[in-house]
Amino acid sequence: MKNTRKLGIIIISFCICIIASTTSYYAQSKKELLRENEKLRRSLDSLKRILAEEAIEVADTTTTMDSINPGNVGIWDAELYGNLSTDGDPDSLLSIWYLQRQMAMADISPNIDVDNANYSSDIPDEVYIENLKKMNSFISLPYNSVVKNYIILYTERMPRRAATMLGLAAYYLPIFENIFDSYGLPKELAAMAIIESALNPFAVSSANAKGMWQFIYSAAKQYNLEINSYIDERFDPEKSCDAAARFLKDSYTIFGDWALAISSYNCGPGNVNKAIRRAGSRDFWSIYPYLPKETRGYMPSFVGALYMLKYYKNYNIVPEKVAMPAHVDTFMIHKNLHFEQISEVIGIPVQDIRQLNPQYLRDIIPGSPQGMILRLPYNYTAPFVDNEKSIYSYKDSIYFNPIVYNNYKDNENSSSRIYHKVRKGQTLASIAKRYGVTTTQIKDWNNLSKNSVKVGRTLIIHRNSTTSSRQPSTQRSNSSSSGSGSSTKTYTVKKGDTLYGIAKKNNMSLNDLLKLNGLTAKSTIHAGKKLKVK
Repeated sequence: MKNTRKLGIIIISFCICIIASTTSYYAQSKKELLRENEKLRRSLDSLKRILAEEAIEVADTTTTMDSINPGNVGIWDAELYGNLSTDGDPDSLLSIWYLQRQMAMADISPNIDVDNANYSSDIPDEVYIENLKKMNSFISLPYNSVVKNYIILYTERMPRRAATMLGLAAYYLPIFENIFDSYGLPKELAAMAIIESALNPFAVSSANAKGMWQFIYSAAKQYNLEINSYIDERFDPEKSCDAAARFLKDSYTIFGDWALAISSYNCGPGNVNKAIRRAGSRDFWSIYPYLPKETRGYMPSFVGALYMLKYYKNYNIVPEKVAMPAHVDTFMIHKNLHFEQISEVIGIPVQDIRQLNPQYLRDIIPGSPQGMILRLPYNYTAPFVDNEKSIYSYKDSIYFNPIVYNNYKDNENSSSRIYHKVRKGQTLASIAKRYGVTTTQIKDWNNLSKNSVKVGRTLIIHRNSTTSSRQPSTQRSNSSSSGSGSSTKTYTVKKGDTLYGIAKKNNMSLNDLLKLNGLTAKSTIHAGKKLKVK
């Protein structure tokens, strides 16, 4: 009876909203009408949420979805995806934003020294080992005291942060899985975004790595992510994940081992190769002490994140509710378009457009012949299509004022100059790593002939150089895949050259170089040999 009365009130309220909207139609200007419709829409959205809550209260059921890892039994906990609401409520996109903001208030710092910690748990090692085996992961999941620390960290030491990440994972991981699957890579790799950014698409590191997959500028350019005054595709979760997939495919071609390839995502293939030479082994735990300190915990952290995704319910962790549209439609934009134009004409909040299109830095989609992506909740698809012509023309003389617009374009290709004063203990290599450039570039910019530099000297650094060899996160040093339409030239192999090094010099992926020359990763080359490069 109580539910019936509530439902009656809701229906009456709904009717009142419709009547009010119809009555005011002829009495208001278009702008006032849009404002009033926006208020009514929000009221109706609230009523829909109440209806949803009523349905849940009456039915008392939990929605579940199939595992997002078909073919690998139970890598994720299937019921995690029952926490993703798909009621189509556009206002609910704000809940993602609030979840991401909570990261700053998490219950534990993600940068603690877990490797040297000694966490204890009531759960015996045998249970952890058995649970890891049950996950049937395509990627081997090792277990030792270091891995145990990370499992305890993710499952017991930071419940608030884990709940937030699990809520976001329900939305983002299926997207990433599809991308990795399209490259024939293990779907478990999707969990790396948890380690990189805690699934925050707006994340920016102290080294200026950006986005959910934490690419620095030079790495993004090498993997064909577009960056200019209007767009930074590092913030696009899908495009940056695609770039990460290509990097990992290249890295696995080099090492043939997922633990090494995953570690190289943090420190670069060069540092992993250096650790292999020093250890005299390709076994991950043998090279572990020789890896950079910040890289050692990367693979163990990956295991901990996977474990949390599968067994979070055993620890009474309740994922944050993340309500997102059931479907998101994609449009190709060929003309300049401002978020405000879309918002004003069809009534979608600007914040919702930003949330689904984080790559656009100034709320402007710079139209291009090939088209730029615009993502909108499905319930705004028809209004956008029906009003597309009027959306482009709406206040276009204001939003694309030539003075303002050209000022952006003038700055598009400008290089950001930084002055760095050398401190005690710093080297050109460490300074280059910090700013995402190469030591050669620093020497060129400052007319240096040696690799040494005096303490106290001020160096000029150009942040927007595209020729650096650094890669996502810290020092990723592989190259991008070149466009299929690129012309080729001949490269003469020099003494000491490697296939990987040649690919890197010519801004190619290793796979592209091998394919172009009919070689394999195990092929040998000698000085004087001619190779085709793009």
